[in-house]
Amino acid sequence: MQNLRIDQERLWQSLMAMAEIGATEKGGSKRLALSDLDRAGRDLFVRWCREAGCTVTVDRMGNIFARRPGRRSELAPVVTGSHLDTQPTGGRFDGVYGVLAGLEVIRTLNDSGYETDAPVEVVVWTNEEGARFAPAMVGSGVFAGVFDEAYGHSRTDRDGKTMGEELKRIGYLGAEKTGGRPLRAYFEAHIEQGPILEAEGKTVGVVQGIQGIRWFEVTVTGRKDAMLGCARIVDRINGIALAHPPGVSTVGIVQVGPGSRNTIPGSAFFTVDLRHPRDETLLEMKAELEAAVGEVCAALGLAAECREIWWSPATEFDRGCVAAVRQAAEAGGYAHRDIVSGAGHDAAYVNRVAPTAMIFVPCADGISHNEVESATPEDLAAGCNVLLRAMLDRAAAR
Repeated sequence: MQNLRIDQERLWQSLMAMAEIGATEKGGSKRLALSDLDRAGRDLFVRWCREAGCTVTVDRMGNIFARRPGRRSELAPVVTGSHLDTQPTGGRFDGVYGVLAGLEVIRTLNDSGYETDAPVEVVVWTNEEGARFAPAMVGSGVFAGVFDEAYGHSRTDRDGKTMGEELKRIGYLGAEKTGGRPLRAYFEAHIEQGPILEAEGKTVGVVQGIQGIRWFEVTVTGRKDAMLGCARIVDRINGIALAHPPGVSTVGIVQVGPGSRNTIPGSAFFTVDLRHPRDETLLEMKAELEAAVGEVCAALGLAAECREIWWSPATEFDRGCVAAVRQAAEAGGYAHRDIVSGAGHDAAYVNRVAPTAMIFVPCADGISHNEVESATPEDLAAGCNVLLRAMLDRAAAR
């Protein structure tokens, strides 16, 4: 195991080939969940996995599992993966790196003829981003029992199309029940989506857990200026995050009606994303948001509804899996540090049903969910080598 190394060039070429599907003018990727482009990305991944000798299965939420058998088929698999769907103007590495790093692990094991005790699997989770269908992480959420299949299938996009309909349309409504599959361990490799590793000159982030996330939808209505109320609330939301470091807040969607340049808006709809590593503080931020909506609208004579549509609690990863990542980084000679994820990941839900950990590598200027998202081949290879060692550690019979 000590001599095994992944093929850096092959990993990079796989990433670049996948990035061509839904390529954007500024060098990013657009593969919204369950779109035709998402199907094309899935098809390419499945073809590569079958060429690598894997058995591929798909569950009823469209989650794809590619298995390389082990010596002991009775053992639960060691699993890695992430997602292939992107933001509307996403990058080439968010999600897809974790999927193709897993495939590169399998290809490396094939090259060396290395036979693991436990089977090894790579998974593609459906609709991690939540950009087309809210909430985020639906596929892994159903797998972990947070949502049921009916809820997952009923999620709609802005055109009223449901996830169930779109899974069937693109050919990824699998036959297998979602969830109930034992996992020996789960690892997810990912770009950091933040500036810490790059700023400190570290190659690997040993992820301790994921901060909590709450999503809201706010509607402001009235015969007076609903957009003015929206603007004042958005300013208050920014202040809420600043008052609770290292909390963050994002208003990513705003829709104003009736939508005429010379008509005072009678309605304004907007989304709110609040995040903090401590659930208690996140609950305080929620209360402050609701108070801000009420106070601003009362002062302007407007009505408002503030509805929470999703909550993902703060996550602490399995100590054994975290230790395996740290030991793998040390064995590889990579500069590393412990870190907490500021973004949501499928690993948060998988952690509820299996021992889980994550591996971060730097991204340029901490930028993600953007076409200019960038990472170096060397850093990506380092994270993949850590993933390889950590998975082999957990795949060994004990």
